[in-house]
Amino acid sequence: MISVQEAQKIVLKNSLDFGLEKIPLMKSVGRILKEDILADRDFPPFNRVSMDGVAIDYTSFKNGERAFFIEGIQPAGSPQISLSNNKNCIEVMTGAVLPAKTNVVIRYEDVLIENGIAKIQIEEVSYFQNIHEKGKDRKEGEILIQKNKFISASEIGVLATVGSSKVMVARKPKVMIISTGDELVGVNETPLDYQIRMSNVYTLVSLLDRLHVSSETDHITDDKPILKKKIKEYLKDFDVLLFSGAVSKGKFDFLPEVFKELGVEKLFHKVSQRPGKPFWFGKKETCRLFAFPGNPISTFANCLAYFYPWHLKSSGVNTSNETAILTENVFFKPNLTYFLQVKLSHKFGQLLATPIKGNGSGDLASLVNSDAFIQLPKHQNEFKKGENYPIIRYR
Repeated sequence: MISVQEAQKIVLKNSLDFGLEKIPLMKSVGRILKEDILADRDFPPFNRVSMDGVAIDYTSFKNGERAFFIEGIQPAGSPQISLSNNKNCIEVMTGAVLPAKTNVVIRYEDVLIENGIAKIQIEEVSYFQNIHEKGKDRKEGEILIQKNKFISASEIGVLATVGSSKVMVARKPKVMIISTGDELVGVNETPLDYQIRMSNVYTLVSLLDRLHVSSETDHITDDKPILKKKIKEYLKDFDVLLFSGAVSKGKFDFLPEVFKELGVEKLFHKVSQRPGKPFWFGKKETCRLFAFPGNPISTFANCLAYFYPWHLKSSGVNTSNETAILTENVFFKPNLTYFLQVKLSHKFGQLLATPIKGNGSGDLASLVNSDAFIQLPKHQNEFKKGENYPIIRYR
C-alpha cells in the first residue's frame, strides 16, 4: 500500500497529451486555451472618447475661452473629423474617435448649450481629460491571454475583439465511465429491498462536466466474462476508463483479475487513505484506467484527488494548492491520510474549514452539507483547531 503522495506522483507521471483542436469561439467557454493570444493592434486602437460631451483644444481653454461654437458632431463608428478652428468645439459620443486637433473632452453635464454655442460651466480641466489614449491598455503584439488558461466569459470578449472566430484548445479525452454491481438498478427503477439505485455514475459524469469533459457510461453486472469482453473493447476505443466498484476484496470484485488478463499494467492498488483505500490505477498503451472503490464518498474523493489533477496536467494546466484553517479539533486514530468533509467559510480574510460529521464512505447524503475535503496527513492522530491543511474543493 502506497502513500497518497506516491500515488499522486505516479498518476501525474502517467499523464497523456490529447492533442489540439480548433473550435468555434462560442464553443470554447470552459476549454483550455493552447495558443498565446496577441493584440492585433493597439488597445484601444485610437484615442477614444470616454464620455458624451464636447471636444475642445486645451490651449483655448487655458487662454480663458469658455464659449465654443459647435462646428460638428463626431459619432461613434464614424471616420475621424478635424477641428477647423481651435476656438470652436465638436460634439462627441462615447466610443467615438477623438476629433483631430482636440485634446480635451468635457462631459455634457458640465456644458450649457444654447444657439449652437457650448458654454463651459467648470473652471478646471486637464489635458486629455475623458479620453482613453491609444495603446494605453496594450500595444500591438503584446500577449493578451497566455496559453494554458481556462477560457471564461472574460477571455471570450478578448478573443472576439482580436478576431479569433476559431480558437485553439486542448482536445478533450474520450472517457468511458463504468459502474459495476448486481445490486444497482437504474435511477428510474424502484429498487427491491436488497437493491439500490446507481448514483456513482451520475456523480462522475457531473464531476467531469465541471472540467467540460464529456463522457459515455455503461453498467456491467458482476459477471467476469462479460466484464472482460466489454473492457477489452473499451481499451481500444477510449483514452480513459473510470470505474466505480469491484476493486476491493469481495468474491465478485473481478476488476483486478480482468485487468491482469487483458494485459493492463498495474501501477498501484491500494492507497493509505480514508476514504478510498482500494483505489486501483493502471495503463495499457494510450489508455489510463482509474478504478475507484464503489462507496460513493470514496468514488467522489478519488475523482477529485487523482483524476482532476491528472486531467489538468495532461492539458498543460498548472495547479496550486489551497489551504484552510480547522475550526475544531479532530481526532483520527488510523495511520492513514484522512480526506475529511468540511464546510467552508471566511472570517477576517481567512478561509475556515468546519468538519462535517458523516457516517462513513457510504453516506452519500453528507456531501450535500459540505463544500470540500480537507487533507489531514498520516502519522498523526490529533489535528488542532487553528492548524492549516490542504483542501480539495467541490463547491
